[in-house]
Amino acid sequence: MTPEIPEAVPSEAFGAASDPEAVPGEASGPIADPDAHLRERTVGSDVIYRGRYLTFRVDTVEDANGARHRREIAAHPGAVAVVALDDHDRVLLVRQFRAAAGRVLLEIPAGTLDAAEDGTVEDPARAAPRELEEETGYRAGGWRLLTRFYSAPGFTSELMHLWLATDLRPADGGRLEPDDDERLELVRVPWREAVATVERGEIADAKSIVGLLWLARLKAAGEA
Repeated sequence: MTPEIPEAVPSEAFGAASDPEAVPGEASGPIADPDAHLRERTVGSDVIYRGRYLTFRVDTVEDANGARHRREIAAHPGAVAVVALDDHDRVLLVRQFRAAAGRVLLEIPAGTLDAAEDGTVEDPARAAPRELEEETGYRAGGWRLLTRFYSAPGFTSELMHLWLATDLRPADGGRLEPDDDERLELVRVPWREAVATVERGEIADAKSIVGLLWLARLKAAGEA
């Protein structure tokens, strides 16, 4: 089953405020941008390196006062992360070595969106089932988009799409396998223990912390 993804919200809408002076039923003129004093305009960009997924560049930006600054950016096509909950209320997690962290981390399944040469990016609703199957060997009958968030907006454009997957079944026959360079160990953890692991500081991966705390919220509200 391929989940449906809600229409994306333009990035300009985040943090936008309505006009406090507007009167219902009356036409109003253009509303001044409340974030104009914070916005920066890119006036130059130098690409340092293009990799398989990441493009590293140095942008020159101009702030609202006309001053110019340098911004080091890691452009990323985006990613999906999946909180997978089985019929025994266990969360499927994976252990893998992360070179950037220099250690093995316990994480929820996740993966990068595929990007074509023309710049188009894969639909997250298609990527999430693929990554779940590749990393855990399971498919899900139920999908719910929980939220989207920037993983580290200080330097990367990566937008993470977080899903809840339920009604899990083994992917028998023709299972999608992990990439050749991935070494994964599947761990099934009761959801309360998984959340407790976050609270004890034993999970250091940001997307997994976000996902498991979302699950705790849904459980408390009787929604999962």
